[in-house]
Amino acid sequence: MAQPSLLEKLEILADAAKYDASCASSGTAKRSSSAGGKGIGSTEGMGICHAYAPDGRCISLLKVLLTNHCVFDCHYCINRKSSNVRRARFTPQEVADLTLSFYRRNYIEGLFLSSGIVKSPDHTMEQLIEVARILREEHDFRGYIHLKTIPEADAELVHQAGLYADRVSINVELPTVAGLTRLAPDKNAGRIEGAMGGLKTAISEGADATKRFKHAPKFAPAGQSTQMIVGADAATDADIVGKASQLYGRFKLRRVYYSAFSPIPDASAVLPLKRPPLIREHRLYQSDWLMRFYGYAPGEVADAAGADGMLPLDIDPKLAWALRFRERFPVDVNRAPREMLLRVPGLGVRAVDRILASRRHRTLRLEDVGRLTVSVAKMRPFIVTADWRPVTLTDRADLRAMLAPKATQLELFAA
Repeated sequence: MAQPSLLEKLEILADAAKYDASCASSGTAKRSSSAGGKGIGSTEGMGICHAYAPDGRCISLLKVLLTNHCVFDCHYCINRKSSNVRRARFTPQEVADLTLSFYRRNYIEGLFLSSGIVKSPDHTMEQLIEVARILREEHDFRGYIHLKTIPEADAELVHQAGLYADRVSINVELPTVAGLTRLAPDKNAGRIEGAMGGLKTAISEGADATKRFKHAPKFAPAGQSTQMIVGADAATDADIVGKASQLYGRFKLRRVYYSAFSPIPDASAVLPLKRPPLIREHRLYQSDWLMRFYGYAPGEVADAAGADGMLPLDIDPKLAWALRFRERFPVDVNRAPREMLLRVPGLGVRAVDRILASRRHRTLRLEDVGRLTVSVAKMRPFIVTADWRPVTLTDRADLRAMLAPKATQLELFAA
């Protein structure tokens, strides 16, 4: 059988990488620019990561697999060993050459590299590291590199990856041990979390060393992240939110990404026939934001879910929580503490900070709040100002219907 060309490999392996969502490049350390003829690339600038897709779209990071051959047989993965898909494999030099070629053409700002498991976890990890080594040492590449590491690989290899990469990540895959055991029999939850714990320790030690010693090597300066698949098993939104909170607390992750399960060809009978609605993934990201920036505890986010543990799809989790705990409202914007203002639907972190700054100088009216926010429509039932009090509005039985976004029919050819 004829070997695929480099372009055919790129088409296969860039498309195969699209299922991995965990590739944002925020938080990386800024290296000196390559201006002046020294080095190649830079981490400066806007670096939002997507894949270089087969349809030719130019994107920020080259997001690709080293290979989609895999010795594992995870039911939800299109690249599992029992899957009937076209296979391809890059050499480390080919990936390095592609990265440099695309960077010089101004297509990308860096590389997101993952892989199926070929031969063994250690062998695959060595190949991933070799790509980063070629870029960093042979070409002085100063752009962003994100390596997806393999928890089953030797800990020393994972550590080497962190010395070359800006960010490293290990996917927990599924939010429950039962789900992982059922759908990914070759993976072990304890081994995955053990590897994440090792990365956390190495990242902390690396950060401490760079503070104490001027020339200490940096270790994964953009931290580590992970990804959970949503909708492949019976885990509820409450389960997922709880797991995410544990991961943030135990491993100091930069991000937990959520990826809605997508049905694959020749799927296993244990998988659902339909993908979950994409809005479910969006609600989980909103919940994640509430925990990270708005001071919500995981249990409070779970309180926004229904009795079945699922977040409502028609309204955001913050509004769902406010409607469930109406006794906490209305909130006086001229007197309430910051943590309570952050609970008001429609008020973001920046708007709350503006309110706190403004009320030091004057008593705020509803019109003033409107100038400091995008819209006061959603927050009117939940706030008190010098000239506004919602009276019975907060307790109206149809308040949810009033505040829920109206369903609209989209037009295919709308201007």
